[in-house]
Parts: sequence; structure tokens; C-alpha cells
Amino acid sequence: MPGLILADEVFSKVEAAAVAATGPDEKALQIDYSALKANIRAALGDRKVALCHFNKFLPEGYEDQGRFNLVLLTAGNVLFDMVIGDSYFRYDVVSVGQLDKVQLIDAMWDNREKRREEPFLSLRLMHGEEAHLLLALDDDERASLLKFALAVTAARNPER
Repeated sequence: MPGLILADEVFSKVEAAAVAATGPDEKALQIDYSALKANIRAALGDRKVALCHFNKFLPEGYEDQGRFNLVLLTAGNVLFDMVIGDSYFRYDVVSVGQLDKVQLIDAMWDNREKRREEPFLSLRLMHGEEAHLLLALDDDERASLLKFALAVTAARNPER
């Protein structure tokens, strides 16, 4: 599978996303990057990551947990949902085969700041009481999210 990355490459992407996650009116993230790198290495071990999607904005329900999150899909079809904040790191792990439902939503949201409706794309991966959300508000994010949706769908529901 081409394009597979390891934990240290995931960390490099996370480090870049952490810088981008700070808005002009916000205090910069106060992350201990060496601890974060160790946490990512411990979480992923030697797994190879096939896809990585960053949510620039935290999905509803994650607000008190961090500044941004990312969802990874390994070559072995295991999902990691990681939340990263100033002094916060957590992750959930679930096999694609354990998902109860995969839902893609392509709709409009009311951007009150800009006073207009804007398109969004959402991928909801559900198992039990848990949901893991991937959000896309622009074209680059949409491409990443759609690639993720196709990979999860192919792994869960292969054509025979």
C-alpha cells in the first residue's frame, strides 16, 4: 500500500497542525512536543498509517478536551481518534470491523460569523454509544474526508 507512514511522520503532521490550530486571537498552543511525540509513538507502535484526517475545528462534544483532533486509519483497518490540546492527549481505538454505522452528511451550516450558509461534509463512524467525526469545510478537507470514507466503506463492505 503506497503512502504508508509511521508514528514519527504522524507526529510531524500533528506538529504542523498544532501551529495551524492557533487562530490570530488565540493564545498559542502550549504543547510539550517531546511528550506528544512519545504519546503518539506509544499509541501507534509500529503500525503503518494509511490515511490521516485533521479536523481544524473540534467536533461537538470534544470542546473541553483539546484544540484539534485527527483520525487515522492504519493499513490493518484500525481507527485512531486522537484529541490534542495544551496539556491534553487522548485517543480512542476501534477496528473498522467493529463499526456499527458509517454515515456521510453533505449539507449546509449557518456560519453566523460570516452571516451566510456554507457547505460542510461530515463522516460519522459509530460503534456502540461512541461516534468519531471527521469534518470538512473546504475542498482540500473534502478530498481527505471522501478518501477516508471510501477506504472505510471498502474495508467494511467489500464488493464480492
